[in-house]
Amino acid sequence: MPADRIHLVRHGEVHNPEGVLYGRLPNFGLSDLGHKMALAAAEDLKAQGRRIAAIYCSPLQRTRESARPISKIFGLDPIADERFIEPTNVFEGTRLSASRLAVRPHLWRHFRNPNRPSWGEPYRDVASRMLEAMREANDSVASGDVVVVSHQMPIWMVHSAVAKRNFAHNPTQRRCTLSSITSFELRDGEWVEVDYREPAKGLQHSAIDVGAV
Repeated sequence: MPADRIHLVRHGEVHNPEGVLYGRLPNFGLSDLGHKMALAAAEDLKAQGRRIAAIYCSPLQRTRESARPISKIFGLDPIADERFIEPTNVFEGTRLSASRLAVRPHLWRHFRNPNRPSWGEPYRDVASRMLEAMREANDSVASGDVVVVSHQMPIWMVHSAVAKRNFAHNPTQRRCTLSSITSFELRDGEWVEVDYREPAKGLQHSAIDVGAV
């Protein structure tokens, strides 16, 4: 039998004092608060009393660091998989704001098709690679659960695909907070979302979350 359940865990807060859209840029690790958030997610997984058989993560620093306390608690080495990575976007390395866009009309063309979106990797492509990698991770164990540490937009694309929702959305309205856990089960060949948790909810009030689109 494959895995019983797969948990998509978002990384914790990133140290980003300049407030840039870091995307896939290197050297963006967790803040002190982010490490506490990652630990909260790990402890929540332990408290659920479910057996974790494998841990996967995006290769970016913030997800590898967020996977560390989970790895320590369950005694498993995380497996990096590029398909769980943050999407590409043309604004990477900049600070995106309405005032900045107002004085830089050459950037407006990147918003010509928000349904795709035209500023980065298509939503459908993100969902496709995530679901493909989830299937393989699910089949990589004989039983138990699989944990995947990833990013907000990819996790939300999986949620949207499973719920058969339109991929186009307002990024500010994603239900996927820092260090949240969205859980799925494969039933009769179809993914079903079975749980959503925010173990770091008590830490969110002081968190800064502006690093990706």
